Formats: sequence, C-alpha cells, structure tokens
Amino acid sequence: MAANGPADKAAGDSMRIAVLDDEATARAFVTQTLIEAGHFAYEFPNARTLVTRLRQDTFDLVILDWNMPDKSGPEIITWMRENMDKPVPSLLLTNRNSDADIVAGLDAGADDYVIKPVQPPVLLARIAAIHRRTGPREATGANETYGPYQLQPARQTVIVDGETIVLTAKEFELAATLFRNMHRPLSRSYLLEIVWGRNPDLPTRTLDAHISRIRAKLGIRPERGFRLVPVYSYGYRLEPLEPEEG
Repeated sequence: MAANGPADKAAGDSMRIAVLDDEATARAFVTQTLIEAGHFAYEFPNARTLVTRLRQDTFDLVILDWNMPDKSGPEIITWMRENMDKPVPSLLLTNRNSDADIVAGLDAGADDYVIKPVQPPVLLARIAAIHRRTGPREATGANETYGPYQLQPARQTVIVDGETIVLTAKEFELAATLFRNMHRPLSRSYLLEIVWGRNPDLPTRTLDAHISRIRAKLGIRPERGFRLVPVYSYGYRLEPLEPEEG
C-alpha cells in the first residue's frame, strides 16, 4: 500500500506505522490522526496484504483492528511472534472492553490497546508510550556513545577514537538511525523514508552510496566492534560484535 506521510517532517522524527482495519472510514481516520502528528502511515484493508508487507518492510508499530474477517488482530500478533526475528510492536483497536478480552489481547502479545471509538489524544499518547518502551534510542540532541563512536547531533559530527569526522546532514542521520537500531534489520524503504522523507524521485543507488560513505568515513569494521552488513533483498543491519568476534 502507498504511504501517507508529512512531506515537511524533519528527517528522523517520524515513525512508520502500519494501520490494519477493514473499515475504510475507520482506517482513514486513524491514518489522518497519525499524519497530523507527523508520522508516516501505511493503510492495509486486510490481514493478507499486511502479512505480505511485514515480510518485506520495516515498521515501528502496527495498529490492528481486533475483528478482521481473514485474521484477527491477536492472530496477527501471534504470527509476528512466530515468524519474525523481532516482532513489530503492536496496538490493538477494539470494541471489546471486558477485563477478559483486554487480558486476552495483552496475553497474545499486544503492547497496548485502545477502545473504540478512537480518541486521537488517547491514541497518540498510547503510541508515544509504546515507542518509549520498545523503540530505538530517542534523538534528544545530547551526545550518544556506542563503543568507540560518539555521535554529536548538534554538530553533525562523530568522534571516533579521538578523531572528529564531519558528515553531511544525510550521512549523519543515516549513521544515527543505524546506531540507534542496532541488531534490527532495516529495509531500504524504511531508511530512505526516515532519512530522506517522502522523495519518490530519489535515485535508487543513493542509499547504497551513503552506506558506503559512512562505512568508509567512520571506519565501521569488526576491529572497532561493529559490522554493517546488507540483508539480502531487504536492506541493512548494524551488528555490534562480541570481543571474540572481532
């Protein structure tokens, strides 16, 4: 499904969120709420299309209607737990408000739930809370240290073993995204959208060129405790290595 997202949102500030609901009006309402809050939203009318996309792409959160005709929200959460190395955090939307139903949804693995009808402030507050618990390290503007690497967001520089490396804005944002998501495979489309925003005219080799440059500039290699590897037909992953692996 095509993405809906804020064209003027600063790179790196948005979450990519999949929205599953078989009711077009409800789906559009949630999507619009997310867009107005500065997120990228992908709409899915059925579980089949969502599951297919989850195999191919990276999302920060999935918002799932509980009652779907082909596969329920809890069933999709179970599928993610059984088939994904790192299941996507999930938020259930439901008309069910009994204690037993809420417990069942959370026991299935949902990170939280919202009772319909959806109130935008409540939805956004629950999303923010999930992201604080499960998301990557947040960009606060403060310096961030990962092994021998110190990221300095205010200066768009990285200090490596005492040497200051100046990066372009996009190189720095890409490096920061990778470091903040260590161990996590990130799809090409995820990296392009988070770092560059919505730009369909971007050359297909732009991401690969930037990956190559930051690997070279920052000297990302096993001797420094990290390995930046391509994930076949998917994207890239930054792996921290144990000392004996270097």
